[in-house]
Amino acid sequence: MNVYKACGVLLFFTFLLPIVKSKDQLSSRACEDLGFTGLALCSDCNTLAEYVKDQELVSECLKCCTEDSDDSISKITYSGAIIEVCMRKLVFYPEIVSFIEEEKGQFPTVKVQYLFNSPPKLIMLDDEGQHKETIRIDNWKREHVLQFLKEKVKPASAI
Repeated sequence: MNVYKACGVLLFFTFLLPIVKSKDQLSSRACEDLGFTGLALCSDCNTLAEYVKDQELVSECLKCCTEDSDDSISKITYSGAIIEVCMRKLVFYPEIVSFIEEEKGQFPTVKVQYLFNSPPKLIMLDDEGQHKETIRIDNWKREHVLQFLKEKVKPASAI
């Protein structure tokens, strides 16, 4: 009986998982509403499937993930970004405050938007200024935000 179960799992990962992956990707806003934020890789969804037996959750994860490939994440760049945060909650995020006050000037295409009750997040923008990715940065240090933006946001001269 265990052999049949193992074959079923193998069939799932071999045939059904690629079918689920091929469905349309959800928008970053829809993914955020489902609780999937950040640059999740599809391999993370596969790991999730090993531990969580909720196929609907795994399917949603696969609709919000980025395909794994050699250096695929490092090649993604954006034209700009918005740092969204609640002004009242800033006191709880000294690293974000420090970045805004001391480092943000290096990034002319990065704006700060204060939205009531919003946790700190980066909203990455494409060439048309449309939201492409939302990344929570609650626990990021100032250096992490700085490094991420240097790697992911095109210099103003390149736009």
